[in-house]
Amino acid sequence: MPLIALTGGIAAGKSTVAARLEALGAVIVDADVLSRVAVEPGSPGLEAIEREFGSAVIGPDGALDRPALGAIVFGDAAARERLNAIVHPEVGRLSQRAFADAFALNPAAVVVYDVPLLAEARGRREFDAVVVVHAPADVRIQRLVEKRGMTRDEAERRIGAQAGDDERLALADHVIDSSRTLAETIAEVDALWPVLRGTLRR
Repeated sequence: MPLIALTGGIAAGKSTVAARLEALGAVIVDADVLSRVAVEPGSPGLEAIEREFGSAVIGPDGALDRPALGAIVFGDAAARERLNAIVHPEVGRLSQRAFADAFALNPAAVVVYDVPLLAEARGRREFDAVVVVHAPADVRIQRLVEKRGMTRDEAERRIGAQAGDDERLALADHVIDSSRTLAETIAEVDALWPVLRGTLRR
């Protein structure tokens, strides 16, 4: 059964869509979870980050100091590229193993890879379909300010650090409009589910 990529910009509502797909029966592989595994203490990923960015990004407990690293990379495109060159290959390796494990456990599964940085990191080649959760940037900025307590400038920087809407939408086989009510978004996901179940493996 199919391997589906689910992507969307920050605050687009991708987690809501992923949760609904899981409730409908999809197996979710979460790239954010894998990205944390990739930089756990003692991992090759964390060791590479320390070599690249210095001991200031490592906390006293030996774990990654995410705010310290974020302060370096969110305002510096070159630094962000250096970080991505470390983390993306590790996440790719972990995700491939997770996909294989899911299909081994249930060959009929619909496996959904919840991946915010699809456009930035790996593209659509390996996936049977791509679902983009979309809300305009101004809606996402408002959500980041109201729900996550960011300043408008910080919200704009976070959105600016990701691929643009046009780049993401260019990958899409299916688009979920998350700019409307939660009930309308869920209804779109429910309508899409039979289509995803019927998607053929490439």
